[in-house]
Amino acid sequence: MASLKTRERILEASLALFNAQGLAAVSTHRIAAELGISPGNLHYHFNAKQLIVERLFRRFEERLELLNASVANVHAIDDLWLSLHLRFEAIDAYRFIYRDMGFLSGEYPALGQRAQALTAQNLLAAKALCEALLAAGVIEATAEEAQMLALQMVFTTTCWLSFERLVPGRDALQQADPGLAAFYTLTLVSPYVSRESRAYLDYLRGKYLG
Repeated sequence: MASLKTRERILEASLALFNAQGLAAVSTHRIAAELGISPGNLHYHFNAKQLIVERLFRRFEERLELLNASVANVHAIDDLWLSLHLRFEAIDAYRFIYRDMGFLSGEYPALGQRAQALTAQNLLAAKALCEALLAAGVIEATAEEAQMLALQMVFTTTCWLSFERLVPGRDALQQADPGLAAFYTLTLVSPYVSRESRAYLDYLRGKYLG
């Protein structure tokens, strides 16, 4: 039990440091110092930084896989809002992954390939989501428009933190608002939303832009 607790503490501290300082800037010695343990103790549990990154990446994969599996439950505009919000929360919780993807894929090519596979899954889920919205009458669009909308949604979620880093006056290492990001992504759907579903969009617009 003590060993499992230490492993979990290492993973939690690593995630916080990777998110706050960037994946490239954090060494195993830095993680050990943060926890107040010896580098030897850390290496007993994870004998390389790569193993820590792989474990955190797997947790991120699992979280997005659950969200992708839940798109069948999206039948209304507020369901879509919640789905997007939960996705951005997951991305923010593991924000070093998408934000530092260039370094991650270069340093750990196998994880870069898994990130590509995850993106493919995200695209399939987004297409299924848009098809569900069409079937429920929440949006009115052609099949081609729905497919492009799915692509735009995945593009936005994947590139969100890279964009945040370039916004003047904003520290993308630490500042991010999943709710606002979800609203901005939801505006992509706005041109296709049926009249019956527009009231919730107006409510969100008042909340974030009013």
